[in-house]
Amino acid sequence: MIRKIVIAIVYMTTVGMYAQDGTVSPYSFFGIGDLKNAGTVENQMMGGIGVYADSIHLNLKNPAALGELGLKVMNKTGLVTYTAGVSNKQYRLKTNLGEESTSITSLDYLALGFSLGKGLGMSFGIMPFTSVGYNLIDEQDNVNGSLVNVYTGEGGLNRVFYSVGYEVLKNVSIGATVNFNFGTLDSQRLQQIESIQFGTFDRRSSKVNGFDFNYALNYTPLINDKYRFHSSVRVNTQGNLVSENTRQIGSFSVATGGNIEEIDVNLAAQNLRNTELKVPTTTTIGLGFGQDLKWFVGGEYSFQGMGSFENDFLGANSVSYVDASSYALGLFITPDHDSFTSYLKRVTYRAGLRLDKTGMVVNDVDINNFGITFGLGLPLGRSFSNLNLGFELGRRGTTRANLVEESYFKLNVGLSLNDRWFQKRKIN
Repeated sequence: MIRKIVIAIVYMTTVGMYAQDGTVSPYSFFGIGDLKNAGTVENQMMGGIGVYADSIHLNLKNPAALGELGLKVMNKTGLVTYTAGVSNKQYRLKTNLGEESTSITSLDYLALGFSLGKGLGMSFGIMPFTSVGYNLIDEQDNVNGSLVNVYTGEGGLNRVFYSVGYEVLKNVSIGATVNFNFGTLDSQRLQQIESIQFGTFDRRSSKVNGFDFNYALNYTPLINDKYRFHSSVRVNTQGNLVSENTRQIGSFSVATGGNIEEIDVNLAAQNLRNTELKVPTTTTIGLGFGQDLKWFVGGEYSFQGMGSFENDFLGANSVSYVDASSYALGLFITPDHDSFTSYLKRVTYRAGLRLDKTGMVVNDVDINNFGITFGLGLPLGRSFSNLNLGFELGRRGTTRANLVEESYFKLNVGLSLNDRWFQKRKIN
């Protein structure tokens, strides 16, 4: 069993490593790139909410949920849960001048969780935090001919994390996660004028790293010994990131693409050699109601003070930030997880929707995102392991003010595999 699990996880990791950049969105031009969804496929299929916690799945958004790992339903310690996910996202990018379609495949997360004792759990893993991947062309009429600017960017930040959760009182759990974020953001602008044989370039690179923390409190009492009320409060503290920057400017031949001249800019003289990026604190409140391993419905509200965010080195004149918020609803139903006669009754059916007010304002237009999610949790044999399939239909942005409207379809595939470790052998 262990060997099969390791092979599956290694395969999924390899797929992610050889995939394209994590996004092709033109909106990754701004800030530190597209923020990735930190949840598992199970979370994402329910609109991205993280308030629900059970005994057999890792909840990467809510460290307090680790206090319930292996308890309540299974009443076991020594439980080990492996989880990994990949996704493919199909984009349709539309402007007032036309539209284009493209796609991206990426590794979303890879994590391992342990139940260490009654009410105590821990997990660790890796996932992308942000992704940059854009190719934009801006063409304007000029007295000397057509002026063309080509903007390209790639890179992003990855995140390694360690989480611990503990049930301090009956049905009351607390948890904390420490995240270390690291990566490189690269951008380039090429400028040329029609009929002129030389163009100019401006290349910028930022090596970024830093920590943030996620604290959570769950309260999940039973009602009438049958139903469970779910509530959580989570605070993802301000990310204090440090950026080491470099910049080169120069000229190139339009005919050959070769550099004619390249100059390293003295950023120290501009106090831009090392800069700080402060990703504002996010606070999330979640409520839900359901029956363990049978059904659940819940919602969440998140708030982030994005109005204070700025990127001095990679900032763009056309963007500003206001406070961000997110609204999400999600549910699941499992007809009969113990059914011996019907596989379909043991399948978990999930659905949700979300509205994200990103806090990004481009050309004086708010950039918002709306998504509808649904999916299936398919049991693997008679164990608590399952294969999760998720689907998301959504739209971000608008064609107003010469902007881009993104319509997307996302396919998620995730594995949640359970095993028992740390068991003493018994000889009869």
